[in-house]
Amino acid sequence: MKRRNLLTAFAWGAASLGLVASLPQAAQAADAPGVAFVYLGNPGDAGWTFAHDQGSKEAEAKFGNKVKITRIENVPESADSERVFRDLANKGNKIIIGSSFGYQDFELKVAKDFPDTVFLHATGYKKAPNFGTYDVRMYQGAYLAGVAAGYVTKTNTLGFVASVPIPEVVRNINAYTLGARSVNPRVHTKVIWINSWFDPGKEKQAAETLIGQGADVLLQNTDSSATLATASEKHVHAFGWDSDMKKFGPSAHLGSVVAHWGVYYNAAIQQVLDGKWKNDPVWWGIPQKAVDLEDLNTSAIPADAQKKVAAKRDELAGGKWDVFAGPIKDQSGTVKVPAGKTLTDPELQRLNWYVEGVDGSLPK
Repeated sequence: MKRRNLLTAFAWGAASLGLVASLPQAAQAADAPGVAFVYLGNPGDAGWTFAHDQGSKEAEAKFGNKVKITRIENVPESADSERVFRDLANKGNKIIIGSSFGYQDFELKVAKDFPDTVFLHATGYKKAPNFGTYDVRMYQGAYLAGVAAGYVTKTNTLGFVASVPIPEVVRNINAYTLGARSVNPRVHTKVIWINSWFDPGKEKQAAETLIGQGADVLLQNTDSSATLATASEKHVHAFGWDSDMKKFGPSAHLGSVVAHWGVYYNAAIQQVLDGKWKNDPVWWGIPQKAVDLEDLNTSAIPADAQKKVAAKRDELAGGKWDVFAGPIKDQSGTVKVPAGKTLTDPELQRLNWYVEGVDGSLPK
């Protein structure tokens, strides 16, 4: 894939202050610590990379010329990413951020050679003194989407366009199903895996197949807007993912599960600048305003459903309840999470089973 560096320009002060007044600002910008973002794709106007790019722009707005931001696009999750991370470290960047799961081992390898550089990795689980992981609890938004879907569906069949069979995606499938069945126990979720994070053609085919199987409300864990656009073409409903995708199918759009990465980026950059950063894993959600179900279609979602979504959001925000609180059964009807128990974060990060109501089996 082609990559290109996009160096962010900084404000140089008001022109009315003159050249002499702007020189100290220029010097400050030149000496500012570098913050580098590595993207799997092109930000475009929706999806995973777009959401991370929005977060980087929030950090850019917050810190101004206190930092020097670099963005590199279209870096594959392969050994080639190691060269990109190493080049950024050699150029003296203080913070290097890998925004996709598949970068983990390559980024970690480079981190061990640059102990004075802080490396941040999205959705990973490994750890080193200068290597920290971060994530947002998208499954909380997926649950809220499920609540809305449980009210809206007329076929009691939901569809899920799934990317890669890792715990992160399984959590979202399960949460979507749990949310729907909490208000409509007759609901079942059908899943099609495309084995890619971004492939609009496969995403469209998967959506069409699910609709052909009777699914009338779709959710995705893929990066393009193809699922929503297909739902619009076929006159069913769907949700956006990672960012607000309403414009790709306004009539079909029920809402979007949106990630706000800027909440974390602002906090992490400030910690590094203050010399207070620690490599403790960060996993934020609705309580930290890092994820939410947004832009609800109030003309398509009944008022009772809107109230239920709001109530569950409030419970999550206040820490009064958890999506994976028991009792929860798996597909066979076996109780996997007893009443009074809740899956721990380590258990959620290893999740490899479907809840009751999800059809089919996980890929081997």
